[in-house]
Amino acid sequence: MAVLLVHTGGTIGMVASDKGVVPQNGVVETQVAKLNAIGEVSSVIDIYPLEPLIDSANASPTDWGRIAEVIANRHDDYDGFVVTHGTDTLAYTGSALAFALEGLTKPIVVTGSMLPLSVEGNDGAANLGDALNASSSAPKGVWVQFAGQLMHGARTRKSHSTQFDAFRVNEGGGPPVQPGTHLTNHIYGDHNVAILAMAPGMPTELFQYAAEHSDALLLRAYGSGTAPESDGLVKALQTAQSRGIPVVAVSQCPEGGMALGTYAAGAILRENGVIDGRDMTVEAAYAKLHHALSTTGDPMDRLSRCLCGEFT
Repeated sequence: MAVLLVHTGGTIGMVASDKGVVPQNGVVETQVAKLNAIGEVSSVIDIYPLEPLIDSANASPTDWGRIAEVIANRHDDYDGFVVTHGTDTLAYTGSALAFALEGLTKPIVVTGSMLPLSVEGNDGAANLGDALNASSSAPKGVWVQFAGQLMHGARTRKSHSTQFDAFRVNEGGGPPVQPGTHLTNHIYGDHNVAILAMAPGMPTELFQYAAEHSDALLLRAYGSGTAPESDGLVKALQTAQSRGIPVVAVSQCPEGGMALGTYAAGAILRENGVIDGRDMTVEAAYAKLHHALSTTGDPMDRLSRCLCGEFT
């Protein structure tokens, strides 16, 4: 079995510096060689550092595209792929890869760690070993491997800021792969997607500004899909409709999802063209909006359909 490891940076490959931990070349490479030497990983592993290495807090849709391009260009040369990534935006990248790579026939396993490999007692060694082994055995699609769990790449979210067991997956949904007759890499364009969370008394002028200046809106609604019944929010949603920009709503609750129409207080969303995000994670919904805006045709079509098991 041959595996390509795409190293993007993140905590797993960091070392201490005067300014805090920073990415450094050679850290992940050394650990992979060790895993091979002690027989914990048997695959032939090639490593592709995605220069410049980054802290995942600095990741962008452009970086999603860089990772997807590397995998698409080498899709036929390897049996599986591993992406090492910082944990803060790891779930965004997992979702983005699932949307980008239509017709994927190999497993892609995204992993990282809460403590660097360079620190004693880290979780990176186990996560990396598990991810490399999973890339040789998991079904086709995009997965997140963390703390002993192999999770759906488009339904995973970071739920804890310090614990090793930092990720949770929303159960259900189809396989984490977008079906296709051949591999197509949908390249991410440059778009402005605003995430707006409902909060009591939030100034509606912010919604209006976003509706006037963004390419899409992602609303984090209350509960199963309620929102304040304000004239300002109605005006903002009407502005979005008049400009033809998509608006998707997901729940602020990490579990349970949306069901627009359950409460009268959610009518303001339903009656103004907001797309029900159902039980998508914020990360998946954000990546899906970027994906839909970057493909040809009506973005509403892709936003309304389940593409890679991102909602149930």
